[in-house]
Amino acid sequence: MTDTSTHTVPPAATGEAPGLNARTSELDRAHVFHSWSAQAALKPLVIAGGLGCRVWDHDGRTYLDFSSQLVNVNIGHQHPSVVKAITEQAALLTTIAPSTANLTRGEAARRITDRAPAGFNKVFFTNGGADANENAMRMARLYTGRDKVLSLYRSYHGNTGAAIVATGDWRRIPNEYSRGHVHFFGPFLYRSDFWASSEEEECARALHHLERVIQGEGVRSVAAILLESIPGTAGIMMPPADYLPGVRALCDKYGIMLILDEVMCGFGRTGHWFAFQAYDVVPDLITFAKGVNSGYVPTGGVIISDAIAATFDETVFPGGLTYSGHPLAMASIVGALDAMENEGIVENAARIGRDVLEPGLRTLQARHPIIGEVRGVGVFWAVELVADPDTREPVSATVMARVKAELLGRGLLPFLMENRIHVVPPCVVTDAEVAEALAIYDEVLSLDLLS
Repeated sequence: MTDTSTHTVPPAATGEAPGLNARTSELDRAHVFHSWSAQAALKPLVIAGGLGCRVWDHDGRTYLDFSSQLVNVNIGHQHPSVVKAITEQAALLTTIAPSTANLTRGEAARRITDRAPAGFNKVFFTNGGADANENAMRMARLYTGRDKVLSLYRSYHGNTGAAIVATGDWRRIPNEYSRGHVHFFGPFLYRSDFWASSEEEECARALHHLERVIQGEGVRSVAAILLESIPGTAGIMMPPADYLPGVRALCDKYGIMLILDEVMCGFGRTGHWFAFQAYDVVPDLITFAKGVNSGYVPTGGVIISDAIAATFDETVFPGGLTYSGHPLAMASIVGALDAMENEGIVENAARIGRDVLEPGLRTLQARHPIIGEVRGVGVFWAVELVADPDTREPVSATVMARVKAELLGRGLLPFLMENRIHVVPPCVVTDAEVAEALAIYDEVLSLDLLS
């Protein structure tokens, strides 16, 4: 892999004019409206530059980025191969209409389909993950002639019209303007909705519940089941081994399309190119976005099975976006996927998870009763914090705010959701950087957080 771990002095901060942190915050408060937030109390962290697994502000304060920003900077910050690919494309052609043929777009699509299962040869490019899910649902509805889309309560699929309603968490509720969406509960043994005592029991009962929902909604009305292969923002809940194959079997039984959302868990995050590859299952449509190029340029897409793609050989697909297959985004995909292949970055994520992160997090769990459960794979882990290990009562928002402040104060940039620390560094993370982060987690969790 390209070694960026030795850059501990932020190059971009050297010689910067004083006061840029304050100026950045001033401009942000005056003019930037932030997502998912009440605006008045916001004090966003200032980030001026980054390299590898580290970011820094204008004053040179450095943070080890164990958030990967929004769990998307899989290849790390400022990877030279991706930056080079973008700059070379910018010098050649910055933009072109999606109705044209472009070599870089074709090369990006080929690299994606080469890593997909057999029988997937077409990519519809979008601007991000939400509109990837929008268009996948549209394709499934048009292909089946049915209307309803089933998705999990514990899920997040994006913030556009249908994607936000397909989302299961609280963000759906103020935005329910799209029709034809039904939610169900998936397997999660630690907080089981099925009174299960084993993974096998949890899986069987969750599949039974799903089949009853399908039957109750009318088997001829359900177009698709939309699932994150591994739910991410909702808690990195690892599906039992037989769950995704069981969902596939139900889809086959009732003529339903299976859409697997790989926006967060795809392209190396789990130590596989796609997370579903560990579960012996093939969907009908695959959605992707930020992981494919680590978010260097906004992009996303739907990888379409040949059967569904053929439906639109003679029938117009009623969808499109001005920036579909944007050349700069396509160049970033080519640069990122080639670098990930050549440098063994996906393999590094698998090794780090297996040999370094998992044993390190298990050790923390044994040391700290506040950790109720550790779960994950690759560089995709959740540490669930509880006020009581017996009742599994989640810690309060106040506790999590303190955890965040203590981690930031020690130079670690975390990803926190509800009562969880999501341990999600870039796929290029080194053993030494994981050891550094684990020591910081250990120090913070040793504090009297519950008093």
